[in-house]
Amino acid sequence: MPNESSQQSSDFIRDVVREDITAGKYQKIVTRFPPEPNGYLHIGHAKSICLNFGIAREFGGQCNLRMDDTNPAKEDVEYVDSITADVNWLISGWADHCLGLKPQGKTPDVQTVNGKPDFQMPAVMEKTSPHPGPLPQGERGTPAWPPAQATSGPSMSSSLPSGGEDKGEGASSFKLEPFYASDYFDQIYVFAFELIKKGLAYVCDLSPEDTDRYRGAPDKPGTDSPFRNRSVEENLDLFVRMKNGEFSDGKRTLRAKIDMSSPNIWLRDPVLYRIRHTAHHHTGGKWCIYAMYDFAHCLSDYIEGVTHSICTLEFEVHRPLYDWILENLDLPRPLPHQYEFAKLIPNYTIVSKRKLIQLVNDKVVNGWDDPRMPTICGLRRRGVTAAAVRAFAIGVGVTKYNSVTDIAVFEHVIREDLNKRALRRLAVLRPLKLVITNLPENHHEELDAVNNPEDPSTGTRKVPFSRTLYIEQDDFIETPPPKFFRLKPGGEVRLKYAYIIKCDEVVKDASGKIVELRCTADLDSKSGGPTSSRKIKGTIHWVSAEHAIDAEVRLYDRLFTVPEPDAQGDFKANINPHSLEVVTAKCELGVKDAKPDLRYQFERLGYFTLDADTEPNKLVFNRTITLKDAWAKIEKKQ
Repeated sequence: MPNESSQQSSDFIRDVVREDITAGKYQKIVTRFPPEPNGYLHIGHAKSICLNFGIAREFGGQCNLRMDDTNPAKEDVEYVDSITADVNWLISGWADHCLGLKPQGKTPDVQTVNGKPDFQMPAVMEKTSPHPGPLPQGERGTPAWPPAQATSGPSMSSSLPSGGEDKGEGASSFKLEPFYASDYFDQIYVFAFELIKKGLAYVCDLSPEDTDRYRGAPDKPGTDSPFRNRSVEENLDLFVRMKNGEFSDGKRTLRAKIDMSSPNIWLRDPVLYRIRHTAHHHTGGKWCIYAMYDFAHCLSDYIEGVTHSICTLEFEVHRPLYDWILENLDLPRPLPHQYEFAKLIPNYTIVSKRKLIQLVNDKVVNGWDDPRMPTICGLRRRGVTAAAVRAFAIGVGVTKYNSVTDIAVFEHVIREDLNKRALRRLAVLRPLKLVITNLPENHHEELDAVNNPEDPSTGTRKVPFSRTLYIEQDDFIETPPPKFFRLKPGGEVRLKYAYIIKCDEVVKDASGKIVELRCTADLDSKSGGPTSSRKIKGTIHWVSAEHAIDAEVRLYDRLFTVPEPDAQGDFKANINPHSLEVVTAKCELGVKDAKPDLRYQFERLGYFTLDADTEPNKLVFNRTITLKDAWAKIEKKQ
C-alpha cells in the first residue's frame, strides 16, 4: 500500500480543480460530504468521503461535513451521531485538518456582498482555527422571517435575524458540530419567496399521484398543472399558509415553473416544497413544510461557499435543476458547480440503505455494526483499519462509468495493510491435544517468537512451551491425501519456534473420535541445535496446554454466496449460512494483554481484532480476514 503522504491522485474532477486554481476562479477550494442522516454510512460512502476530503487535502482547502436533513420522516439523531463518528474515524490523521464544522447552534450570517444582502455560513477548521468568540448573527431558536402579510412575505433585506447572543460560554465550553441543511430552513424559505415573486414558482394543488401523471414520461412531454398560472399574490398567500400549517399533508406543494415539455424530466416543474406535519430531529416542531432535496442541496452548497459540489452519477440529470435554481436567484457570490462520479459498488455486497435496514430489522445480522455488514462501523468493528478503507476507496479511481469492483481487491488491500501492522500470536481455534512423550511431565521452557517479521522494531516475545500442547484438528489427518505435509501417523512436522516432532500414536475415544496424539520430539532440532537444519516440509502452530487461555473467536466471512446478491430480486436467498462461526480458541498467554486499537495475526489462521464485547474475564476476538483468499478456490471450482 503506498504511503498516503506521498499519494498524488489524478482524475477528471481534480483536473477541473487544478484548472480553476490556475485561472484564479476561487480564493479557496471548498468541498463537502453531505449524507442524508437516514442510515449508516457504508463502503460506498467511503469513496465520496475520500474524494471530497482528498481534494481539500491536496489543494489546501476545506471539506464541510453536512447533514442533508430535509426528510424528517426517515432521519434520526442516531444516524447523525454514527455518521459523525465514521467520518472522524476515516479521516483522522489524514485529512482531519481539512474538516469544516460550525459552532454549535449557529445559523447563517447575513452580509452585504456587491451591494446585495447575502446568507453565509463560514466554517470553523477545528484543527487550525482558534475559538471564534461570540456567536454572530443567528443562533438556533432566533425568530426569523415570520411574514406578517402574505403579499410582502420575508425578504433577504427586511426580515433578517438580529443575531445570536453570546451566552457567556468561554473557549473551554465552545463546541463544534456538523453543518445541517435544516439550519438553513429560514433562508431556503426566503429563497422560495424570491422565486415566487419572480413568477418562477407556484403553489400546486395536484395530488402526488396526479403530479406524477402530469409530468409525462421520458418520451412524452408533460402537461401543465391547472394551477400553474396562479398570480404571484395568490401563490405568496398560499405558501405562507402552507408554512403556517393550514393544510394537511400532501394537500399542496410549491413547484418550480420551468418547462413541462423539457426532455429532462427533472425540469418539468419539479416540487420544491411539500407539506409534512412531522417533527424534525434538529428543528423540532417549528416547520410543517420541508424543502425537497434538490432545492435545499444547491442552496446549502451556496450558503456554505462550496466551490465544487461532487455527487454520484445518478445526480447528473439533476444538475440542470441545480444550476437553474442558483442562476435564477441573483446571488451575489460565485456559484458552486456540480460534478458527478461513479459509485463504488463491490460485488458480494449490498449497499442499498433500504436493504441494509432490512438486514438489521429482520435480524439477519446483529445490528448496523455487525462485522459482516459493509457499513463503515461494521468494517471498523471487524478490524479493518481506516488506512485500508482509504487505500481501497482511493485506489479504485474516479470515473464517470458505473461498474462493479471485485471485493477481492478490497480484501487484498486489507491483507496488505494488516500484514505490516499486525502483531503475531499463537492461537488454536479447534484444539486437538498433543503429548510429547520424551519430555518430562513438568517440562517448561520459554521460546523466542517474532512479533512481526515485517517490522523488526516490534522485537520478540517469550512463548511458554510444555509437554502437552494443543494443535489444530485439521493439522492432523489419519489417512492423508497426497501432498499433505502436516502431521500424520509416522510423519514429521516442525512446531513453529520449537522442535521437529513425529507422530507415534493416535488415541481415540469409544466413538472413534481422535482425542489425543502422542509424539516424540527431536530435541536437537530447536533453532541453533545440531539437527535444526533438517528439511521438513510442514510447519504447524501450537499452544502450551498448561499456559493456554480461552477466548471466544468469531469467524466472520462474506455475508453473501454470490457476486450479485440481488440479481434475481431476492438478496436474502443468497445469505451465506457460514458467514459466522463462533469457537472457543486456546491462545498463548500473551493474548491476555491484547488491546482494541492493535491488530493481531493468529499465525497460519488470519487477522483478528479484539471485540467490544470483551469483558475482564472473557476475551472476544473477531476475524477480520483469512490469510489467503479461500473464495478464489471456490469460484475456480464453480
